[in-house]
Parts: sequence; structure tokens; C-alpha cells
Amino acid sequence: MSGPGSILVQHRQFASDNYAGICPEALSSLIASNVDHAPSYGNDHWTARAADSLRELFESDCEVFFVFNGTAANSLVLASLCRSYHSVLCHELAHIETDECGAPEFFSGGTKLLQVPGDHGKVTPETVRRVATKRNDIHFPKPRVLTITQATEVGTVYTVEEISALGELSRHLDLRFHMDGARFANSIATLGAPPADVTWKAGVEALCFGGTKNGLPVGEAVIFFRRDLADEFEYRCKQAGQLCSKMRFISAPWVGILEDGVWLRHAKAANDMAARLESSLQNLERVEILYPRQANSVFVQLEPFVVASLRELGWMFYTFIGTGGCRFMCSWDTTREDVDQLAADIKRLVREQIAGAF
Repeated sequence: MSGPGSILVQHRQFASDNYAGICPEALSSLIASNVDHAPSYGNDHWTARAADSLRELFESDCEVFFVFNGTAANSLVLASLCRSYHSVLCHELAHIETDECGAPEFFSGGTKLLQVPGDHGKVTPETVRRVATKRNDIHFPKPRVLTITQATEVGTVYTVEEISALGELSRHLDLRFHMDGARFANSIATLGAPPADVTWKAGVEALCFGGTKNGLPVGEAVIFFRRDLADEFEYRCKQAGQLCSKMRFISAPWVGILEDGVWLRHAKAANDMAARLESSLQNLERVEILYPRQANSVFVQLEPFVVASLRELGWMFYTFIGTGGCRFMCSWDTTREDVDQLAADIKRLVREQIAGAF
């Protein structure tokens, strides 16, 4: 039975990769972790195994924590890197600026977010330097952290060279360097580079590695490549209600997707379906691809009749992300048939509009 205000989803959708269910590998590990009793609050072997798997993946003796969601992951990390009179530099479209309901400011006790402009959802060393050095007087919140989103809010991906340049600038300006990796897996699938090269080897000191959008039921991994920056982070998690008493039910699914490269295969599958959708919509009259498709989303400018008609057909998608347009997000379980059905409906509606059949 559907609850009040709920939406009945009749087929796979493109609104968000959060719509997708649990991938089989994560579900299998979750069920396996439920067989018997286990120590609570993260003192179980599933949590230890997941943390060790992440250390192996990143080729780093990093400090690992598991929290319920991305809002907590990003906000608590930024709070741990700042004091209330500091500021965080982020892209003007960054999720922490546009979609976190003030959580970073709340958990940090007032740290200010300084917006940095940039094309295609990215900041550059030049734009970061300009904002970071704009003022240095006591009346201005002191810049303390640079955060970037990988992949970005508009589906683009920072290259290793771009991240390294930002890492070098962060060291020069004495800024901590954080990466919001809600779709980190999709960016790695695009780059084909080792995760270490895209993070700590390029200067990233803390990473929020998203799993929910890549087939997990719940839970994100917070990774500190500099262990000293994680000092007392466990207390922040506890205070914020992010210390799960049955932690194995968050960490065990990570074991399932980290083994045998499952996480990367699922991310690549989502990226491939986004590429298929992009290819289907390219060169259509009255259809504009807004950003380079580099991960698992396609941003498209469609005319109002087409947008309204797609929704009448039951398609769900967002139009408020980035700078507008329709965002079609592919998930780990998106199929060729899903993509082809959506593309066919868009093409038919565009033809109808051009022919005046509305």
C-alpha cells in the first residue's frame, strides 16, 4: 500500500540514482551479516573488513568511518576541518551550497561557504586563488578548506591533473583539501585511474566516498588520508547521531561491492547507459545537451511541451539541478531498454511539437 503523498513508480526512472534498489552483491553481504550476533558500534569484523578493503583500494593507511548519509559525511568532515570563524571554498553549484539545507554551517557552528564560479561545475586554481585571497583582514571569515565535488553536480569529472593543481594550490594557501565523492565511483569509471591517484596522491586529504548511489542500501564512507585530521571525529559522529549501534548493517554491504571490483562495474554500467542516452539525443532539433556527459547523468534543454508531456507519461526527472534543464540520471541497474524507451518518447514528443500536433 502506498502512503500519503507517495508516488507509485511503474518502471525504472531517471530522476536520481537514489531511486535504484540494493545491488545483489551488497544485499548478499547484508544478509550474511545478519546470521548471528556481532559486537555493536562498529566493533564487528564486517566493519573492520570493509575499512581494510578501503585501505587496500586506496593504497593508504587511511582512517575510515561509516555514517548514514552524504549530508552527514560532508558536513561533519568540514566541521572537523574548520572552526566557526573559518570559511570553506566551494563551487557555486556545489551540493553543500545548494542542497544541504545549511547542514555544513550548522554542524560547524557557523563556518561560512564562499562560492567560487567556474564553467561546467568545476573550480580552477585561478578562481580559487581569487576568492581565497580576496581579503585577509580580521573582519572576513578566514579561508580554511577547499572542497570539490567528484563527479560534479552537472556530471563533469575533474582530471587527475586538475585535482593535482588544486592540491598544490591548497598546500600553497594552507587550505585543507576535501572531496565530496557522492559519485566518486562514476568518476573513477570515467578516468580509468587508480583511486589513489585521484585522491591523496593528488593532494586530497579527506574524501566522502558515496555508496548509496552505487547500489548500497544506506551509508557513506568518510576517509581521512591524513590520520591527524581525523582526531576525535568519532565524537562528532556520535554527537550528530551518526554512530550506528548495529554498524555491521552499514558496513557489510560495502564488503559486497568492494570485492572483485563490483563497485566499479556498477559505476561503469551507469556511465555507459548515460552515454547511450546522450548519443540518442544528440543532433535532435530543439534538443540541447547542456554539459559534457562524463559520468552517469545527461543534462538536456527541452521545451516546456516536451517536459510536461514526459511527466504525463510517468517519467520522473529533475529540472532544478545545476543551472536548469532536465537532468536524466542513470543508475547501476538502468538497462538499454530503459534508455531506449525514454529516448523514443523524447523523440516522438519533439516531432509532435515540430509538427504542431499539440
